[in-house]
Amino acid sequence: MNERRMKLVYVAGPYRGETEWDVERNIREAEEVAADVWKSGAVAICPHKNTAHFGGLVADQTFLDGDIEILRRCDALIVTPNWEISAGAVKEVSFATEAMIPVFFNIKDFCNWMWLVQ
Repeated sequence: MNERRMKLVYVAGPYRGETEWDVERNIREAEEVAADVWKSGAVAICPHKNTAHFGGLVADQTFLDGDIEILRRCDALIVTPNWEISAGAVKEVSFATEAMIPVFFNIKDFCNWMWLVQ
């Protein structure tokens, strides 16, 4: 049986903020991008939702290292608006680029790629 494998797509963008409301807005922004990824026919890996409000549970570096490990297993990365203000997202984009994981800066380009790789 030759089934088509769904693409795993990592959503990168800012998580932290000056206030809890800023954190919540960043989570919601990532949710919107993740929803668009799911609607395209791919699987969204959204670390914002995976560890939402886990601050202080473990050292921040543990989350950052874990996110890179998740990204390593993905087929593509897509960023949220304002991703470049996040040191973590910048590191994730850099890692993806070095690992030759496709990086997308908008949903239109991502959907065009999805159409090509299906």
